[in-house]
Amino acid sequence: MKNEIDIKKWLKLKPYSTQTKTDYYYLRLCNTIKHMLRKPQYKVLKIYLGQKEINLFICFLVSYYEDIISGTNIWNTFVKTHYKLYKKRIPFFDTDDTNNNVNKQDVRFLVWYFLNTVQEEKFINPYNDFLLNIANTVGDLFEKMSGSAPINLVLKSYYNLKPEIADYYIVRNFIDNVLFRTYLFYPDTGLKISQVEREIYKDRIAEESFEPIKDFEKVLPYLQENRDDFISKKCTRLLSLKGKEWAAEILGENHSLYNDIKNISQRISGFFLFRSADKHHAIIEHIASGREFNLIKEFYEQYNDLIKSDLIVYIGIVKWKDSWWFSGITFNREFDADLILDEKNSLEHRRQVAFLDFETDEMISLLDEQRKNFLSFNNNSSIAFMPSAKINSFMKDFISYHNARIHISEEEENDAIERLRKDGIIDNEAKIELDFSEDGGTALMFFNPKSGVEIVLNINSAFPTKENPFFVKEESYEDVLHLLVSDQCSTELAMYCIDNYKTVLPFFTNDIGAKYLFDIDFLLRFWKTENYHTFPTLTITGKKEIK
Repeated sequence: MKNEIDIKKWLKLKPYSTQTKTDYYYLRLCNTIKHMLRKPQYKVLKIYLGQKEINLFICFLVSYYEDIISGTNIWNTFVKTHYKLYKKRIPFFDTDDTNNNVNKQDVRFLVWYFLNTVQEEKFINPYNDFLLNIANTVGDLFEKMSGSAPINLVLKSYYNLKPEIADYYIVRNFIDNVLFRTYLFYPDTGLKISQVEREIYKDRIAEESFEPIKDFEKVLPYLQENRDDFISKKCTRLLSLKGKEWAAEILGENHSLYNDIKNISQRISGFFLFRSADKHHAIIEHIASGREFNLIKEFYEQYNDLIKSDLIVYIGIVKWKDSWWFSGITFNREFDADLILDEKNSLEHRRQVAFLDFETDEMISLLDEQRKNFLSFNNNSSIAFMPSAKINSFMKDFISYHNARIHISEEEENDAIERLRKDGIIDNEAKIELDFSEDGGTALMFFNPKSGVEIVLNINSAFPTKENPFFVKEESYEDVLHLLVSDQCSTELAMYCIDNYKTVLPFFTNDIGAKYLFDIDFLLRFWKTENYHTFPTLTITGKKEIK
């Protein structure tokens, strides 16, 4: 049969590479669906997807069916997690199915998810009749075949972990399978990691004049470093959760590793200095921040190299079960005073460890004090509107006001800067002002209680308030849409707009926009993904030991 989906395409969505006994059954089902889709349905699909993506789309839907039949608990984990957040099974559509069976509303949602994830140029609203037509066609076949479909026991085995596992690397491989080789996330994180790895491979080959096959091993460290970073930091478009969170939920709350996996730290990578060692740990200092970490020695083969005097090491580390483990790549270099100075003056590199302070009492107190002073400075409002050319003067006046309110004199401010200098931090970056004078547009300053002052340009028409002289009703629809979908605008700013102005903004008073409000948090997670969760922009300096 012409243009059949072959086994290689089917296995792309699997955590294994060798076909199992049941794979051919589901592969035949893929080709049955491909040839039963009516011409109008196929024609619309081709508006959004290329031929390879249509094949992937069909494999994706059949993988959902296989998941339900085999009890691998992937789709049901999404349903369970969505229910925890929103008290309903799935977004957008009502379904009475409480038995986790195959149903057409689930398929309808999955069609929406796939089309809006694989391509991002056109947003397809979830209530489009086209989605329902495909869901009915595919869902009818699934219901017809459900009595004869085989269970894939091999697939199911990939989504379990022995409760006694203590090795982080086994857990990391499990998360890798979930995030990059599981059908539900493959259209998202699976395709993203493949694309980035192809780019890394091409770049390394070009820059280093490697021979593609002969020198492939020279590219592996770059691929490994990138993959470890993805595993640690990448969120899925579904619910803006990380791989560790999905892995924990798939295992379930009753699994002994559930909390350990959810509590795996964000990965830290950068230059460190060796300080000392005890029986089980090497004490290493993160140069940029001055923080010390207890690195477990048992699984770090290069430990003996660290004891060399004045050695600088680049390493990635992750905290698992109260110990910091080596994760990623590592290499050594001789002592370099210039490198140390550059590291200490890099705000970006200091922020590698900033997440350790996100929920501390000190950070919470700093943000709360800033918030109170911003409200006092700005007539008890969390938001200020202005021409973009006024941003710097507004910030300068607010900082002066804030310092006066917390009784910091100019002399004390200079003393603080001098202390930073003595710690090797000149802090030039903090002194740089962004120049908005030639932008010629509008701006808003929003105090985000989770991060601090947020600056956003040219979306003032999303805020119809008398305090905003720049509101233009005709531009409000576009500005609101940008506010909702852009990852440059925080979730908190989007919700400020919705909570205060949803009854008067045209975007939310039309039929589709009004429906979006029922699932707005899910949509914000889907649109903003990596930046849905807001973190402080402040960085606390000073040497601390991290156990």
